[in-house]
Amino acid sequence: MSKMHSGIFGLIFLLSTVVSGCEMASIEDPDPPTGGREYILDYDVFAAEIDAILTAHGCDNLSCHGGGIRGTFELSPAGDKDVAMDFVQVGYQVDADDPAASRLLMKPLDEAGGGSAHTAQSGGWPSTSDPDYRSILAWIETGVYR
Repeated sequence: MSKMHSGIFGLIFLLSTVVSGCEMASIEDPDPPTGGREYILDYDVFAAEIDAILTAHGCDNLSCHGGGIRGTFELSPAGDKDVAMDFVQVGYQVDADDPAASRLLMKPLDEAGGGSAHTAQSGGWPSTSDPDYRSILAWIETGVYR
């Protein structure tokens, strides 16, 4: 048999092995990966409660995060609110696997309360028992993976 014929027979054998392996797949096999899961936060709660908390603490002031990125966080300025944009930006500051470790909570938390240094801080929460801290944490914790 020529080299060409043995190469073709080898290719046919390889393809038949691959195809027969596919035919033996169980209906119990897991679905193929689809690109990962997304953590979904409640937009309505954000618009009604969380955005107001950020505004009350001055996060959207022009000297803080309003109207331009400061670090990795940008909010629409207080005088020109874009709640949808703010929602997306806040989502980047959330740690879905460890909500209490989210930058959204840790950056404005006083260092004495376990937070991190936050320059030009106009007023965050003094401790993890602060009602605004607790509200934001509860909102993050109600998110779901899809």
